[in-house]
Amino acid sequence: MTRRTKPPWLKVRAPGGQRYTQIKSRARSLNLHTVCEEAQCPNIGECWGGGTATFMVMGSICTRGCRFCAVNTRRNGAPLEPLEPANVAEAIAEMGLDYVVVTSVNRDDLPTQGAEHFAQCIATIRERNPNTLVEVLIPDFRGRKDLLALVVNARPDVLAHNIECVRRMTPTVRDPRAAYDQSLSVLAEIKRQRPSMPTKSSIMLGVGESETEVMETMGDLRSVGVDFLTLGQYLQPTQKHLSVQNFVHPDVFDRLRVCGEGLGFHYVASGPLVRSSYRAGEFFLRQFIAPDIEPNCETA
Repeated sequence: MTRRTKPPWLKVRAPGGQRYTQIKSRARSLNLHTVCEEAQCPNIGECWGGGTATFMVMGSICTRGCRFCAVNTRRNGAPLEPLEPANVAEAIAEMGLDYVVVTSVNRDDLPTQGAEHFAQCIATIRERNPNTLVEVLIPDFRGRKDLLALVVNARPDVLAHNIECVRRMTPTVRDPRAAYDQSLSVLAEIKRQRPSMPTKSSIMLGVGESETEVMETMGDLRSVGVDFLTLGQYLQPTQKHLSVQNFVHPDVFDRLRVCGEGLGFHYVASGPLVRSSYRAGEFFLRQFIAPDIEPNCETA
């Protein structure tokens, strides 16, 4: 099946520039992975050019096989790298980042599914970079409250978990172990354990959902206290992955942003190229969490 031709609003400039090269080089030298590369994010040039990166910890092999995701998948990942938390913290210091996002592959093969490693990363980043704000984007840990507590008690500044798509499309889009209601329960449990902790989630559009279904999912996320929301266009990584059903017009994203603001989200980043860690949301989170921090607006 041939891929759909992308509309003009999805065209992006090829990545490059001094900051882009610096981040790529430093990540390689410390044997670090970025979700920007692994997930083939269309914003890699913009974000890296502005000095923002999302680190992906616990290896480049995921134990789940979601049909939308470009990350490689197998039953078991590689052993965890003990120096990874220190390497991430050092990279953040060398790059001068004041806001960082840390995410991971799923590691169902590990006893704590990587929750303990997340907590170690947060603690090490804070020790090395006390003024850096830390957002973590976590898997569902199969809904285990004890594993969620390990991350919650490490006190990241923002705790994110993505619901990914509307309820009806979840069995088609996500791995069978990634249930819609389980994602909602994870987000609800975070707020139960620490009500003051800002939470965040993301929805992909263009996988076969209706606009009404997106609004219903937005309502579900607000019902469990989610504070920040991102909405973006799904783009097919390869022809082996889930096909794009439609390219959603920017006007629809604008309508959904207004709807989300009306539902009470503190912030909604909504646009064809928006991703969970897109820097437009990061700038707002800086203002919301630590208004005294000046955004790093350096460009390539």
